[in-house]
Amino acid sequence: MWLLMSGLYKPLILGFGFASVLLVIVVVRRMDAIDGDRVQLYLKPGASVGYFLWLLKEIAKANWTVTKIVLSPSMPIRQHLFVVPLTQKTDLGQTIFANSITLTPGTITVECEQGHFLVHALGYSETDDAALADMDARVTAIETAVPA
Repeated sequence: MWLLMSGLYKPLILGFGFASVLLVIVVVRRMDAIDGDRVQLYLKPGASVGYFLWLLKEIAKANWTVTKIVLSPSMPIRQHLFVVPLTQKTDLGQTIFANSITLTPGTITVECEQGHFLVHALGYSETDDAALADMDARVTAIETAVPA
């Protein structure tokens, strides 16, 4: 992608790029040979695309809310630290949920514990619990069954 966007097709640049790709391939193959650790993707592809489109909409709405708080002369900040239960079965599902919370402006996942997250909100309202429960259910819905 960088090569196409830069328009630099000089032999030295192409040679360095080719050498870099080979080096990365060698390093990754060695890493796989040593630990054999793989991330299993137990996600529904279609549902995942729908979730990420929904998340983009939620990020835009939260951006608007945070903008109104920051630009308001009285700056009506209602900080709150609260526990959010989670229902995901896989580490990847929990990671997606925690990152979705953090990506949404005004909220951040502070701590990950077994069965719940500790979340900080900049402009907390009583509807945040329901909104995060909805997000939790949507992330759980994109997970597939984990084979035993």
